[in-house]
Amino acid sequence: MTDLSLSIPSPLHSRIEHRAAQAGYADVGEYVRDLIEQDLASAEDIAWVREKIAEGEASGFIDRDAREVLREIVADRRARRG
Repeated sequence: MTDLSLSIPSPLHSRIEHRAAQAGYADVGEYVRDLIEQDLASAEDIAWVREKIAEGEASGFIDRDAREVLREIVADRRARRG
């Protein structure tokens, strides 16, 4: 494991300590590691969504009403179910 050192203003440090204890973390380091892991996972999720949006945009657009297209999709799925 690698150590990371950073400076935090005292009022913020107090809030972080309180929050870490309140959330059941063993210490501030555990809390900060968890926050970083959550942020990295969120960034991966956001990148995936952006990729899917780009794929959708690259596939082209239609000039039809979205509600009409959705109704057709639903009707098609119902017909396939029998």
